[in-house]
Amino acid sequence: MAEDVLVIGTYPREHAIAWKLKQSPRVGKVYIAPGNGGTGNVAENVPIGVMEFEKLAEFAIEKKISLTVVGPENPLGEGIVDVFQARGLRIWGPTKAAAQIESSKAFSKQLMADAGIPTAEFKIFTEHAEALAYVREKGAPIVIKVDGMVFGKGAYVCMTMEEAETALKETMLDNVLNTASKVVIEEFLDGQEISIHAISDGKTSIVFPTAQDHKTIGENDTGKMTGGMGVAAPISWVSKNQLADIEARVVRPALRTLADKGSPLVGMLYPGLMMTPKGPRVLEFNARFGCPEAEVYMRLMKSDVFGLFNACIDGTLADFDLEWDQEFAATIIIASGGYPDGYKKGLPITGIEEAEKVPNVIVFHAGTKLVNGQLVTDGGRVLSVSATGSTLKEAIERAYEAVGKIHFENMYYRRDIGAKALSGK
Repeated sequence: MAEDVLVIGTYPREHAIAWKLKQSPRVGKVYIAPGNGGTGNVAENVPIGVMEFEKLAEFAIEKKISLTVVGPENPLGEGIVDVFQARGLRIWGPTKAAAQIESSKAFSKQLMADAGIPTAEFKIFTEHAEALAYVREKGAPIVIKVDGMVFGKGAYVCMTMEEAETALKETMLDNVLNTASKVVIEEFLDGQEISIHAISDGKTSIVFPTAQDHKTIGENDTGKMTGGMGVAAPISWVSKNQLADIEARVVRPALRTLADKGSPLVGMLYPGLMMTPKGPRVLEFNARFGCPEAEVYMRLMKSDVFGLFNACIDGTLADFDLEWDQEFAATIIIASGGYPDGYKKGLPITGIEEAEKVPNVIVFHAGTKLVNGQLVTDGGRVLSVSATGSTLKEAIERAYEAVGKIHFENMYYRRDIGAKALSGK
C-alpha cells in the first residue's frame, strides 16, 4: 500500500526532494508545506508555515502521513523533530540538540575542538570592544561569523581591516541580521571550497559524492554571501583517498562526538570544507541538505530516497545500498536583481516550459508564486535550473542553455558556475 509523505519547506531543495519522493513506488501522495509556485506539479501545497510546528504535526496526524521530511535549518534548529517525535510521528531530520551543530557557530567550533577536527583557528566573542581589539591584533584577511542561523548570509570574509570593522559593527552593534551579538572570529583559509554531505542514522553514515557550491553573488567568488548561486557535482579533482580522509577525520569524529554528548544526529551532516595546501579544514557544519546541493543530489541519486530516509529513522542505514547514476549535474540559481539586498517581487516569469525542453533539464522553484494563473517572482532566489550530462561540461552547458530561455525583469545569475570544478585546483 502506497504511503503519503509531507515535505516541509519552500525552497528548490524541498521541490527537488518532493520530486524525487514522487518517483518512489512506495509513495502515494506528496504534500509540501508551504511549497511555492512550482511545487504543485509534484505535490499538493499546504498553507502552513515551516515554523508552525503544532499545525504541521496536526496535519500529519489528520492525513496519516507516514514520513515527514524537513528541508530548512530554522525549524530543525528550533526543535520541530522533537515536537513530531513527542507525538509518535515519523520525521527525518536531527533533533534540536543535534541541530546545534548548525544553529550555533560557537557550539559547532567547540565540537570541532573537542573532536580534534581540522578547522581554522578561532575565538568567540560577545563584546564588541574585545572582538574589535582581537581583529586589530590579528589583522586582515580575517573571517567573522554570527552565531545564529541566517540562511547562509552570516559569514563575512574580510580582506581589509575596514571590512572587518564594518562587519563587527553591523553584526554586534547594529544587529543587521537579527541575531544575538555573539560572533566567531576565524583565521582566513585559502584554497577551494567544497561541500560534503553525509547521511546518518546516528550510528552509521554514508558520504555522498562531492559538490562545489558558489556562495557569493558575484562571479569569481566576489560580493556578498547568499543562500547559494549554483553548484556542480561530482568534483573530479577530489580523489577517493581524499574523500576517505575527510570521512575519517571530519565526518565520523563529528557524528561520534554528537552521539557521545547524548545527541546522535539522525539526518544529514553537511560540512563545508576548504581544501587548503595543508589538507581539508572545516569552515562550518550544517545539519540538513544544502541548497542548491540537494537539487544535484536528487538528480544523480539512483536509489529510492523514501527508503533512504526510512533507513535513517529505523537505524538500518548499514543495510541500505545507496546507488548513484554515473553522470554529472549542475544547477544554476536565477535571482532577482538586487539580491541579496532589496529586490522587486511580483514580476511575471516566462520560458520555463521551453527551458525544460533542453535535454535532461528540470527547473525547481524557489521564490515564485501563482497569481491568477500567472507565475511571478516572490523572493530573492527565484529558480534553480538543474541539468545532468555524461560530463560536467555537458551538464553545465545544458543548464546555461536552459537559463537562456527563461525571462523576467532584471533577472540575474552567475555565469561562472562550475568553472572552478572544470579547471581543477
